[in-house]
Amino acid sequence: MKKTTTHLLTCSIATLTLLPFAERAPAADLVHAKDGSGVYGYKDTPKLPWCGYLVHDPDRPAPKRINPGPAPLPVAPPSDAVVLFDGKDLSKWQANAWKLVDGCIEAAGGSLTSKESFGDCQIHVEWMAPANFKGPWYNQGNNGVLLMGLYEIQIFDSWNEKLYPDGQAAAIYGQTPPLVNVCRPPGEWQTFDIVFTAPVFEGEKLLKPARVTMFHNGVLVHLNEEIHGETGHRILPAYTKKVSQGPLVFSGHDCPVRFRNVWVRAL
Repeated sequence: MKKTTTHLLTCSIATLTLLPFAERAPAADLVHAKDGSGVYGYKDTPKLPWCGYLVHDPDRPAPKRINPGPAPLPVAPPSDAVVLFDGKDLSKWQANAWKLVDGCIEAAGGSLTSKESFGDCQIHVEWMAPANFKGPWYNQGNNGVLLMGLYEIQIFDSWNEKLYPDGQAAAIYGQTPPLVNVCRPPGEWQTFDIVFTAPVFEGEKLLKPARVTMFHNGVLVHLNEEIHGETGHRILPAYTKKVSQGPLVFSGHDCPVRFRNVWVRAL
């Protein structure tokens, strides 16, 4: 992709910041699951054709919770990685309100977008939900890793909060829950290791959908899982952006989630 095209794509995708969950999901619209588990979700959303559940369905089976063990020390990036954050500065990211705090990136308003774009790649991200968050429960740990700036892997405090399964931590947001829930408590570091295959287009035609294999805290949560389109809230996913590369984006949702040790390997 030419530099000019890449720059325009990065800038255009950066403007697609998702609305904060507090704005796009009023608590009054949420309903409880029928089984009495306390899980919140929606029952007025469209049906996902590949699984038969509604988008953000509280009655969709929740992933089994397992203990991933204690949080490890940071993992050193391999020699061929593009290091997007090493604890020193935010030079690899578009400038915004996010800040450097104690050697970590701390989320603030808007989204944080990488200057460089990626297609097929391996991604390593370490993140931590705040231990003493004072905002609404539905923003506790709320953030996301947007692959190519379009396809969101959810970040959320799924240790405490009972959000719809396709909105749990490590879910392909609005599409597919993780195989298991391996969230650590807020205040502890978590890892995402993602192997992403970008979609393939021929003109306006989708030849191959995007796919993801992923480990959360070292545990497999997606295995060559199809991504059915761009991330949305309360809507069906669709491939409307016919692109093969895009930036890595962290989507802020009014919660000071922290990040460290972020790197990408092109595949």
